[in-house]
Amino acid sequence: MNPALPRWCVLIPCLDEEAAIRGVVESVLALNVPVIVVDDGSDDRTPEILATLPVTVLRHEQRQGKGQALRDGFREALRQGYEAVLTMDGDGQHLAADIPRIAAAAAAYPGQLVIAARLLDKAQQPKARRRANAFADWGISWGCGQPVADTQSGQRWYPRAALDLVDLPAQNFVFEAAILIAASRELGMGVVAVPIASRYPPGARASHLRPVRDTLHITAYTVGRVFHYGRMAESYRRSHTAPRVIEGTHDPLVSA
Repeated sequence: MNPALPRWCVLIPCLDEEAAIRGVVESVLALNVPVIVVDDGSDDRTPEILATLPVTVLRHEQRQGKGQALRDGFREALRQGYEAVLTMDGDGQHLAADIPRIAAAAAAYPGQLVIAARLLDKAQQPKARRRANAFADWGISWGCGQPVADTQSGQRWYPRAALDLVDLPAQNFVFEAAILIAASRELGMGVVAVPIASRYPPGARASHLRPVRDTLHITAYTVGRVFHYGRMAESYRRSHTAPRVIEGTHDPLVSA
């Protein structure tokens, strides 16, 4: 654990991840980092697997969506006295091996959000997903009033001030966009990108994201926030002309 950082843990929201969850959790525990897992009503063997691991487990008896899983995880982390949370998905897309770099960026940029941005090996992404992510980055960056690399990545470092946004009225996949926008606009929080590889493990289960419905919900929320904060042209210029903060000195997208 980096002594320059506040007390922190890893939070893993999951749903039907029996194929990957043990490996994901054990890889984090190998780093001597405490883990909270929120099981959003899995129907497979995920609960049985989690019961054998030395982690805090919260379980929803019925599915409530990723937003509520994160919300409940944040509250549990705060209850246990953690001052920051690093989130990652339970399907194997995110690697514990990237956690030290994310934590180092959090130490170098205290009080900022850190996103493990899938800027490397982007050819691994299906073309439709790549286009959808690019559109989300364009719109959510506008909502944030600053450039944000990979607004759809679920591997993120949330400092305490961001955790205090837990009660934002947003559900499912909109919740992550809502925190980015509110932290940027209301807290003046910066966003730092740590480049990671795009990974789509063979045999992985299909994404829980419903492309049409969830994208429409995220878009509608973001458009509403752009109008809410006003000065739309100015926020657009800031979000698309200001330099992004990328860990290290090379922005992978410059040569992409």
